[in-house]
Amino acid sequence: MATIEKPSSTVKSEDYLWTLNFGPQHPATHTTLRLVLKLDGERVVDAVPDIGYLHSGFEKIGEHLDFNQYVTVTDRMNYISPMANNVAWHGAVEKLMGIEITPRCKYIRTIICELARISDHLLSTGAMGLDTGAFTFFLYAFYQRERIYDIFETLCGARFTNSYTRVGGLSQDMTPLVIEKIRDFLRTFPQTIDDMERLVNRNRIFVDRMKGVGLLSKERATNMSATGPVARASGVTRDLRKDEPYLAYGDLDFQVCCATAGDCFARYYVRMAEMRESLKIVAQALENLPAGPVNVGMDDRAALPSKAEVYQTIEGTITHFELVMLNRGFTVPNEEVYSAIEAPNGELGFYLVGDGSDVAYRARCRPPSFIHFSLFPELIRGHTLSDVVAVLGSLNIIAAELDR
Repeated sequence: MATIEKPSSTVKSEDYLWTLNFGPQHPATHTTLRLVLKLDGERVVDAVPDIGYLHSGFEKIGEHLDFNQYVTVTDRMNYISPMANNVAWHGAVEKLMGIEITPRCKYIRTIICELARISDHLLSTGAMGLDTGAFTFFLYAFYQRERIYDIFETLCGARFTNSYTRVGGLSQDMTPLVIEKIRDFLRTFPQTIDDMERLVNRNRIFVDRMKGVGLLSKERATNMSATGPVARASGVTRDLRKDEPYLAYGDLDFQVCCATAGDCFARYYVRMAEMRESLKIVAQALENLPAGPVNVGMDDRAALPSKAEVYQTIEGTITHFELVMLNRGFTVPNEEVYSAIEAPNGELGFYLVGDGSDVAYRARCRPPSFIHFSLFPELIRGHTLSDVVAVLGSLNIIAAELDR
């Protein structure tokens, strides 16, 4: 819906500005986003992001559910890569409780984080292609995302909202079938990346609509707290996997993918390059996957015992009863922590305050989409209305991360 502003007596008729609502129900927003655009003809004079159409209150919910129950809520934040959200949440909880997870758990969490990164980047780049007319490119991306969903379904029984991690470990170990499916994906996916790049990297329409659009300088990216591919496309080399290694990243060899142009095409290209690096990480982690348990021992009274331990041992039955039925067993200090991972869209962090119970006294989240959405107005000013979808797609805003 568009309206026209009444000019003051000093404004000439040719200076009328149109107000256009872009969203919240619009296919190019990909989710429930609303932008209030000020237009001078086809030229965007200003843009006001208006959030709140997908409000979930997940920070307050984190103060009412225990540390294991809340993992189901993290699935619904960035629902394009829920596995990464699971890992970020329980990494913060384990840091608060002083739990050191097992080597096998570290490697499996690394693998699922990188598969989630590939899945997220496939949607982001595929949507960029779709919004600029490259429909075949979009189909290539979504087919491969379905293959990753098949892997996750075989791993934990859920395709979309996985809820795979637990305090001190994982809901279940990897099976030989999961490993076989991952290896098959590693073997065939590089060819798809090559095909996708051949489709659009030199496509005149795609390149003209992406290059030089939505410029973000390195200095501005740093000042606005941009992270992830958005920042690295502007020359910011920060990557928590390298700068503050966690899980198994310190043991693995990979490169941080950066560009300097800072435009929509650079953000697309960084994501494509990161998918190749993620394949290297997954391959290394899979071939060096340690043996042993995926959960800390029952003596720690933190990780839920396996079903076999619950049904066949008295220790497992007691531990399960205390953690689930009596809501006790977690040893949580009266302290505060902040823990972050390099999620597909950037730094995803959780701030937790413990009060001795199995529920956080305070739970706060630093979602990358919330930071990046604030960049949109200055990236789009001066561009045309058709550039809105290109800039928005390059930022990959997930509305469920905005409305906390």
